[in-house]
Amino acid sequence: MGIYLDNASTTFPKPDRVPEAVYNFMKQLGSNINRGTYSSAYDTEDKVFETREMLCRLFNFKDCKNVIFTQNITMSLNMVIKGLLKKGDHVLVSAMEHNAVMRPLTQLLSEGISFDRMPCNEEGELITDEIEKLIMPETKAVVMTHASNVCGTVMPVKEVGAICKKHGLIFVLDAAQSAGVFKIDMEDMNIDVLCFTGHKGLLGPQGTGGFIVRDEIAEKMTALISGGTGSISHTEEVPEFLPDKFEHGTMNLPGIMGLHAALTYLEEKGIENIHKREMELTERFIKGIEGLENIKIAGKKGIEGRTSVVSVTTKNMDNAQAAFILEDEFDIQTRVGLHCAPNAHKTLGTYPAGTIRFSFGQFNTEEEVDHAIKALKEINSR
Repeated sequence: MGIYLDNASTTFPKPDRVPEAVYNFMKQLGSNINRGTYSSAYDTEDKVFETREMLCRLFNFKDCKNVIFTQNITMSLNMVIKGLLKKGDHVLVSAMEHNAVMRPLTQLLSEGISFDRMPCNEEGELITDEIEKLIMPETKAVVMTHASNVCGTVMPVKEVGAICKKHGLIFVLDAAQSAGVFKIDMEDMNIDVLCFTGHKGLLGPQGTGGFIVRDEIAEKMTALISGGTGSISHTEEVPEFLPDKFEHGTMNLPGIMGLHAALTYLEEKGIENIHKREMELTERFIKGIEGLENIKIAGKKGIEGRTSVVSVTTKNMDNAQAAFILEDEFDIQTRVGLHCAPNAHKTLGTYPAGTIRFSFGQFNTEEEVDHAIKALKEINSR
């Protein structure tokens, strides 16, 4: 398998109980929900309901009917952005956003929706003093990542949430890199819509994700996808109640069973303990490559205010060549390029070459980190 250091893309391996839950569902239950009036359908519905409850506990939200399941966070962000914004609306985003935010917003430019970027410094930190200067009468929302997928820099979510509350703006948080990594409190942070994916820090399967939305925001949103829900089947109108307004067709139930198992693991293990372990590995890596002449860290050079994502550039060869050497000669798997976040790289000064991204997970070992350090030292000397 090699040494897997691409956990920012998807965490691997998963806890054993996760694939076991997927397999057991397909082998032993296998039924749909909201359709069948038999015991296995009710058992499946119970598990889905419990998963909603666990997500509410994790993010401190009061009502589990407001947990909407989707295929991934990209679908969640598209559903929220395109379902919420109308002609004439203005949005603020950070300068570090992923294309899951920026491409939907760019599509909407032709429909009379505009956006401005809240500036960040060369370490990817949000310059909060500049935010209120960008707010206009037509500004409707702030859509922002919690942590950069490129360099790991964490945004001041609570401070931004307070600004949104002060100005009556909707706060949409992209928690792709933070859900399951940090404590996220929707009430304390004034988050109106939290978009999450299941297959990263939440340790679930690919093809799972969703969003949690406040009632008053859900009422304003248009359902972009419609179809069968198993509820109020006497009408061809889209249900107005949650979660049915936004959940149509057959859900990824095997995936949600895996996500349920992953969330039980997180509750037992404690996300703070997992994060502590990952940051220990990150600190070991950063200290190990300090002083290498041809290897430069993009973004923060220390471990404060970051996740376990570390991007580097190579001065003595092309980044893609270095990434190839890492796998071909050292059996180390990373991700090289622009990471679907071109403006983040412009902010960090790494555009258009991009970076080599190392992202550590709880199941990595000190020996693997040391091997990565050794490999970069070898590349540094070529």
